[in-house]
Amino acid sequence: MSTRAERFKEGPQTAQERRAGESALSDFADYVQQQQALRKPAVAGSQAATAASTNGASKNAHAELDILDSLDLADAKPRVRLKELLLDDGETRDDATRQLRGIIEDRLNEGHGECLFDVGLEDNGDRQLLTEQEWDAALARLKRIMNALAADWKILMTKNVPNSPVDVGNENMKQKGCIGKFMIRRRPKDVDDTIETRIAVVGNVDAGKSTLLGVLVKGTLDDGRGKTRVNLFRHKHEIESGRTSSVGMEILGFDTKGEVVVSAVPGRKLSWEEIGKRSAKVISFTDLAGHERYLRTTVFGLLSSEPNYCLLMVAANNGLIGMSKEHLGIALALNVPVMVVITKIDICPPQILQQTITQLTKILKSPGARKIPIFIKNREDCINTATQFVSQRICPIFQVSNVTGESLDLVREFLNILPHHGKYDVDAAFEFHINDTFSVPFVGTVVSGVVKSGVVHAGDTVLVGPDGLGQFATTTIRSIERKRISVPVCSAGQSASFALRRVRRKDVRKGMVVLLAKSDANPNAPVAQPKVYKEFIAEVLILSHATTIRTKYQAMLHVGPVSQTCAIIDIDRPYIRTGDRATVAFRFVQRPEFLCVGDRILFREGRTKGLGIVKQVGYDSTKPLNPDAPKDETESGVVKTSTKAVTSQA
Repeated sequence: MSTRAERFKEGPQTAQERRAGESALSDFADYVQQQQALRKPAVAGSQAATAASTNGASKNAHAELDILDSLDLADAKPRVRLKELLLDDGETRDDATRQLRGIIEDRLNEGHGECLFDVGLEDNGDRQLLTEQEWDAALARLKRIMNALAADWKILMTKNVPNSPVDVGNENMKQKGCIGKFMIRRRPKDVDDTIETRIAVVGNVDAGKSTLLGVLVKGTLDDGRGKTRVNLFRHKHEIESGRTSSVGMEILGFDTKGEVVVSAVPGRKLSWEEIGKRSAKVISFTDLAGHERYLRTTVFGLLSSEPNYCLLMVAANNGLIGMSKEHLGIALALNVPVMVVITKIDICPPQILQQTITQLTKILKSPGARKIPIFIKNREDCINTATQFVSQRICPIFQVSNVTGESLDLVREFLNILPHHGKYDVDAAFEFHINDTFSVPFVGTVVSGVVKSGVVHAGDTVLVGPDGLGQFATTTIRSIERKRISVPVCSAGQSASFALRRVRRKDVRKGMVVLLAKSDANPNAPVAQPKVYKEFIAEVLILSHATTIRTKYQAMLHVGPVSQTCAIIDIDRPYIRTGDRATVAFRFVQRPEFLCVGDRILFREGRTKGLGIVKQVGYDSTKPLNPDAPKDETESGVVKTSTKAVTSQA
């Protein structure tokens, strides 16, 4: 602990240290993203996993050069232009149609059942200079292909097309010929084929998170006094205070033609079953608490729901204040693409709104965020930004009003086009992380969460654990539900709920995992108990801490849905402070957990925050990280906890 005089000396350096920490955060987040691709199940001794991660890091060190591969510089074979495939009306017409169908089918498979297609532009950006007659002929051919592929389309925008309701104009006639951008979406055969995108909604208290979700889902406007947010609340005290305190879930459905699935009766809210059955694409919103009191719940929701995107809400009359910066920092640390919605523009004076925009732009362009803010003001901006949002450097910003409805149509269009983001391995071993538990009458114990990898079927025998002793219980999956609709199978990247046989609710908790209880090599052989660990080694970056961190320091650690107090038992240097990047050995205080090399961790205690990635499971006290440290600092006996550290966790 530093003295008051030492703290006073540190004061003038805080701004410089903060800038250094921001830059370090951005670099470390990129490094973690590379290491996560190497995530493997825990190996005894971990030397093999550590070696694999080291080799993988060297392979990924020059990932920015991968763009050269996409240019096909060595590809000498001639390419058929899309214009010829769209308009060929001679003897090779059937071949052209077959080839064009194959191109669209490949794009649909790559995009998980949806893709964007340009008519009037080649893949390299060259204009096709289509006349009106050629445009009509191209659309007729596409229509036949859509019927053959059991897909529908929506024309997002056009240029130079007469009588088009979505024509965005063509200033100064720079682009000749008819041009159009189409969203093609396959008709799902069943609920399992529905495209799912998860979005975490964060922001400061009273930023309008629940209200915006209520407006989007119900299709009706707010009255300015919280009329629409009531539908999202789960507890009585939330309705009375108007503040979310739990992790709320809401879904928004789009059909194959890109229209929002809402009730034909004004004000009526469709059930999840109705939305799921009528939708081809479902946006799952995780409504998180904005109050500082519920930060632990918010961090748990951000990590356990594994969001594909993060939606940051900012009140126009307040700006980016309080917990908004905390939430933005966590989203950046997790490397989740961020979009921003500025609400309450109808009651905000213009000069205050401008101050909010200036502040937001400055923060997004800072070394820690390194984002390019793009303000969405019209349909063309919305569509072009949504198609490019796979780049994590872009940050779209909307300015909306939930009372007047201004720009809400742009938000809905953006969510409809939003590409699927995230990599999931369907061929790997099955792994399911529990982030909530329920006891349902006449059904029994139900667990919900996200499938990390692999595939599971209803009726499979699974292992659930670890319990307080690190043991796994064997049970059977009675049934599987997705969006409250019963399905026979669930695969990687999907959120689902499992009804378990012969398991009491008090025996399962958030943070447990569900694994298949059979071996791929020999399904009849009993599988060994999965290995769990109470100690592990991670590479961490300290984002903020008032003084220094040494061994025996305790903090709340989050690894996916796991939230548990951890103690630092070894560091590769005498101490670490804000901005430092170090290798640290942790020990869970309560019970062992299921961990894998490559898992992302986040720890906090008061205003202290740190980000890291698991480098090795298990810890050998005979091989300390810092051999030169005094013996009492590296010994792995009982960790003494200070009263302050314990009370801060409460």
